[in-house]
Amino acid sequence: MKTQAAFLPAPQQRLVVDELTLDPPADGEVLVRLAASGVCHSDYHLISGTTKHPMPAVLGHEGAGVVEAVGTGVRHVRVGDHVVLNWAPACGICFYCQRDKPNLCETFTGPIWAGVMLNGTPRLHRNGQPVYHYCGLATFAQYAVVPQESCIPVRRDAPLKVAALVGCAVATGVGATLYSSPVRPGDSVVVVGCGGVGLNILQGAALCGAQTIIAIDSSPAKMELARQFGATHTLLAGDQTLATIRDLTGGRGADHVFEAIGIPSVQEASLDYARPGGTLALVGLAPMGSATNFPSAIITRQEKVVKGSYYGTVNSPRDFPMLLDLYAAGKLKLDELISKEYTLDQVNEAFDAMLTGNVARGVIVF
Repeated sequence: MKTQAAFLPAPQQRLVVDELTLDPPADGEVLVRLAASGVCHSDYHLISGTTKHPMPAVLGHEGAGVVEAVGTGVRHVRVGDHVVLNWAPACGICFYCQRDKPNLCETFTGPIWAGVMLNGTPRLHRNGQPVYHYCGLATFAQYAVVPQESCIPVRRDAPLKVAALVGCAVATGVGATLYSSPVRPGDSVVVVGCGGVGLNILQGAALCGAQTIIAIDSSPAKMELARQFGATHTLLAGDQTLATIRDLTGGRGADHVFEAIGIPSVQEASLDYARPGGTLALVGLAPMGSATNFPSAIITRQEKVVKGSYYGTVNSPRDFPMLLDLYAAGKLKLDELISKEYTLDQVNEAFDAMLTGNVARGVIVF
């Protein structure tokens, strides 16, 4: 079949919207008609070249839609199901899945980074040549063929443009506070970076009962957004940031610090915001090949913990429906995350807006 899709020919280029050929789903695969796809910095890392990936590739990894067809052997979903797509599918039987770390599933890691399905081949083509799937999803398209493990059925009364955000920003942000560095009632929290993921860390911290929630960003426009999503205090990044954080946390620093940008120098500075015995969770995706330089003597003497948070440490089949239940109950703000809706032809405009730093989440609606 044919599908309109936005693909990246090579790093440092603009996305091209064109008609591609999409093969039918093979064994264990599902054809999904996309309803919406969020625009995320992780996609932009391919455009900038800081994330390496086979090219050309259809980008997009935060999507939701309706199941149109299933291949042989599919048991998890049926035609007509509303699904949120999971960019870290889990096999359920590998070393990490058996230890409740499906976000680290080793079965799918190789194919995902190769831009192909589990059998080693892509389903997308242009002029007879392969086009690769970013995160095994390629949601910047009208239709996508994905592994059945990437399809998480969800409640049908949730708007799909809202449900799409659960597939990355919401799961990553809220999950970080629930699972990666669990926030307890009364804790103090610092969130560095108030984009789509950072805003969800803020509302996750509020959901967990944090008492002091400090949001930091370089954009004044993000301050009001941060307050809407649960921040009790907002700080523009600057020379007095550390002193202000300590003033707000009894002179010690925060119990939990979440860095949601992925800039090594910011990650290093964020360690100072944590109290002795506190935790710094690195949620933002840093460029491949980058490195941090943390003071090991301070980490040892003050027992600070530095840890990664990948996809919020979520278990998608369990947590995606739960997050949408919280939304339906009025306990999570998801409509408010959508700054602007775009058509597929406006995908480059959506990235331009994202790079201004003054938006929460742009969403491509099909």
